[in-house]
Amino acid sequence: MATATATNVVELRDRPSLKGRVSPEEWQARVDLAACYRLADLYGWADAIYNHVSLRVPGEPHFFLIKAHELLYEEVTASNLVKCDIRNDNVDERLHVNRPGFTLHGGILRARPEINAVNHTHIEACITVANQKDGLLPISQSALQFMGDIGYHAFEGITENLGERERIADVMDGKRHLLMRNHGAVTTGKSARDAFMAMRELETACKLQLAQQAAGVPHAMVGPDIVASYIEQRKNHDSGRASADWPAWQRRLDRIDPTWRT
Repeated sequence: MATATATNVVELRDRPSLKGRVSPEEWQARVDLAACYRLADLYGWADAIYNHVSLRVPGEPHFFLIKAHELLYEEVTASNLVKCDIRNDNVDERLHVNRPGFTLHGGILRARPEINAVNHTHIEACITVANQKDGLLPISQSALQFMGDIGYHAFEGITENLGERERIADVMDGKRHLLMRNHGAVTTGKSARDAFMAMRELETACKLQLAQQAAGVPHAMVGPDIVASYIEQRKNHDSGRASADWPAWQRRLDRIDPTWRT
């Protein structure tokens, strides 16, 4: 990989605005994805320049947006996101695309056309739960929404072998989320907001499970009938509100640093 100098990182970070130079749909996608990166930084999920959130370009199903590898999450803007062709496996990191990021995100987006957003983190609580034999347990409201909707993938080292994409797709098998043993967590959604909110809930669920286990006393498990009814209840509960919370998250970011929108 080419070494990034201070000069070219500044040029990459401060790219001219693309507003008006891309479609309104792509611009909105860029704004939403930039918000996800800034929120990930706010929540402490950023791992320096590593890990990624990605978003399929509306109307262009073979293309997705992702962070330029050299940039910190706090430096991401709508205009400096990199546009990748999901069909091009010849990833050149000199073009600012991280190969493991392309492998994981591009693989999921290619295998699952109904998914538009992918969020990958190395949250410690999620890794710890991923390493447990039984994985995430139905012991909190936050955990219930993931029951039957989360796969488990065995560690294979750095995710840069393109062949690993098929194995990840196999363990997800129609599920929306993934715990990668010894590695991290993946949440997905139809929108950037959905992937962000799912990661927020997954982190909470994992933290609650570890706190309950650390207490060293028996804990209540929610039965399968209640789990099933809760999942259905949540669908109806969320349908009227949709993403009404997303503007609120963005207002919070605006108060901190509005440059993410540029």
